[in-house]
Amino acid sequence: MLNGLVMVSTIKQLLSKGISLTQAVEESALLRLRPVLMTALVAGLGFVPMAFNTGVGAEVQRPLATVVIGGVISDNILTLLVLPALYVTFFKIRNKNANL
Repeated sequence: MLNGLVMVSTIKQLLSKGISLTQAVEESALLRLRPVLMTALVAGLGFVPMAFNTGVGAEVQRPLATVVIGGVISDNILTLLVLPALYVTFFKIRNKNANL
């Protein structure tokens, strides 16, 4: 969630500087790529030992770790690919309705 907010705020900052919408979205995605991937990598790698655990309590830890790792991966895909596309779509719709 926080990565998405940071991405949108970066897009808004770039738009306020006068950069075009598509260029702002592309530049924002490139600027935020490393921080988003680093936070995801830390969270995902932290759960890898739990995902491969075979000791006591592993029957509870493995599914939990698998879900968290899957969530981190899907969150990155949504933040870096889907969120910018949705932002462009809704920005154009909002501006189209404002011009009417």
